[in-house]
Amino acid sequence: MGIGDKISNKAQEAKGKVKEGIGDATDNRDLEAEGKKDQAAADVKQAGENVKDAARDATD
Repeated sequence: MGIGDKISNKAQEAKGKVKEGIGDATDNRDLEAEGKKDQAAADVKQAGENVKDAARDATD
């Protein structure tokens, strides 16, 4: 996985955590849900990148 992908995934995850926290603090359920969605999307991307890395390592 490229360093750019790692940074992008971590940034999306962090953004999601911030949204979730603000949504929780302000009792804004939509913002909280959007934050959770962003975190889940980042996790899925990270898992996909890990699979790519494993496949590449297996062929080396």
